[in-house]
Amino acid sequence: MVGRNGRNGRNGRTVRNRPIRKGRSRRARAAAAVSCVSLALAACGSTKDTASPGGEGGGEGRVGVILPLLTSPFWQSYNDYVPKMAKSEDVDAMKTVNSNSDPSQQITDINNQLNQGVRGLVVAPLDSAAISAGLDQAERKGVPVVAVDVAPEKGRVAMVVRADNTAYGEKACDYLGERVRTGKVVQIMGDLASVNGRERSKAFRDCVREKHPKLKVLEIPAKWESDTAAAKLDTLLSSHPDIKGIYLQAGGVYLAPTLQTLKSKGMLKKAGEKGHITVVSNDGIPQEFDAIREGRIDATVSQPADAYAKYGMHYIKAAMNGKKFKPGPTDHGSEIVRLPSGNLEDQLPAPLVTKENVGDAELWGNTVG
Repeated sequence: MVGRNGRNGRNGRTVRNRPIRKGRSRRARAAAAVSCVSLALAACGSTKDTASPGGEGGGEGRVGVILPLLTSPFWQSYNDYVPKMAKSEDVDAMKTVNSNSDPSQQITDINNQLNQGVRGLVVAPLDSAAISAGLDQAERKGVPVVAVDVAPEKGRVAMVVRADNTAYGEKACDYLGERVRTGKVVQIMGDLASVNGRERSKAFRDCVREKHPKLKVLEIPAKWESDTAAAKLDTLLSSHPDIKGIYLQAGGVYLAPTLQTLKSKGMLKKAGEKGHITVVSNDGIPQEFDAIREGRIDATVSQPADAYAKYGMHYIKAAMNGKKFKPGPTDHGSEIVRLPSGNLEDQLPAPLVTKENVGDAELWGNTVG
């Protein structure tokens, strides 16, 4: 999700094959949605909400789960984990809602869930800023929210369940830097409207500058869109046929188009072969693991889709019962930190996966079909 992913989200996001829409940009449409929501809230602000505030010990009840998209293997896996983890955590989760890569639709989805009387929400935000309108709605109704994969820039949430996205960029940088001592490397970036895309991009860029200065970074802003990534990578490889490494910020979105583009140019060489381009990814999906085993890519950072679902349910149940958390180590191998926004984030482990450990049965990518 990435993210959305970002990343996914991602981890990262992906995109449907659709024509480019004219008119307002996605950010503009999201901003319009925020404005509309704000007006709606102002109009009803004098009406007292009778629902007991879940974040203040209002008990349990139905939980709405909102996904950013379902066209990425990462988010498909997360979606499959949700009902299983809801059952294991004894949470009454409703059928998931897919916002279909549209930030303004996601705000509408939140409003619809609130109108259905949910007592808690688990949301994977598409846009780190625009999501604040939906969070404000939930807070007014006393409904706690857990954010998964992406940390909101503003607005209150009971917990952010997320891996350290700065570490994603650093791990990718170090892996490439150890194998590509000098020359050009590419990072195919996520959506910079998402904190995931920004953190991964900056971390990779800063790490190269500080630790691997003989590398030259070329960047592709791809917005978690597979077709954009493919088109821009094709153009870049034509201008720079001497590229030695590629960092994919979301394997669920970028893996297939990257491999297809390399193959079409006769540049897809297996690890160990002359001319092999070192590729490191983010997500930890089964398709990445297969590509590592086959030598088509070299590594990925496993973003924990299973743990995102598990602890999303864990924290929303706790929030509906009024439980509070503090920064510090957890009992599940992670660390809760306080973000600049004031929200808390449980930073879950995200291991680097290479040919040496790709068969590890503990990796979620090896447990799904």
